[in-house]
Amino acid sequence: MMFKGMKVWLHVDDEQQPVVRDNKVLIKYQLDQDHEYRVRKEAVKPIDSARLRKKARRNKSCHRPARSCLAVAGGSSLTEEPEDLHGPCPPKIIAAYTDGASSGNPGPAGIGVVLRFGSHEKEISKHIGIATNNVAELMAIKTALKAIHTTQIPVRLYTDSQYCFGLLSLGWKPKQNEKLVAAIKKLMERFKDLRILKIKAHDGINDNERADRLAREATSGLSEQ
Repeated sequence: MMFKGMKVWLHVDDEQQPVVRDNKVLIKYQLDQDHEYRVRKEAVKPIDSARLRKKARRNKSCHRPARSCLAVAGGSSLTEEPEDLHGPCPPKIIAAYTDGASSGNPGPAGIGVVLRFGSHEKEISKHIGIATNNVAELMAIKTALKAIHTTQIPVRLYTDSQYCFGLLSLGWKPKQNEKLVAAIKKLMERFKDLRILKIKAHDGINDNERADRLAREATSGLSEQ
């Protein structure tokens, strides 16, 4: 089958019908990979050979990344075509989900990060002392970027903070936390292909929910990386 323009394997029953649960189906990019993905059933289509050939020709002629609603680090503009945010990140791309929490705002604060690359994943949960929620959100992004040591692989960083998205992708001028924002932008410059995506909080995106849980747990100061 096809998912977001890429070939995938779809879990079917004995009658070759998709196995659907909660309006989602199970897919894999490779049969031998451990990690499985659940995506909306309408997002999976029959293989379109003509589209694949057209995509191959386009990629061969101009090695540009596929368009999406992601904001590109390094001064590139926002693109127009939306992605299926509930679906998996394509292979060979590092996905980073970040969140921050503050009990009191300001108050005891923590950060949560979920990093994923193919079947590999890492969680970070860290107490950062007394801070505002905005600082915690920024610190989560900074921690995620510092934890990614390979800068040549494309990175997609997801945040549900409009504050962070505006500062790091829309050109907002910081009125507070200037040094922290500058430090993050410096880290962003290291990556060949880093894009930041604004997503909705508590919108059913599993790794974002995990990052939120890790951040809230870390506010107590008992969580460890």
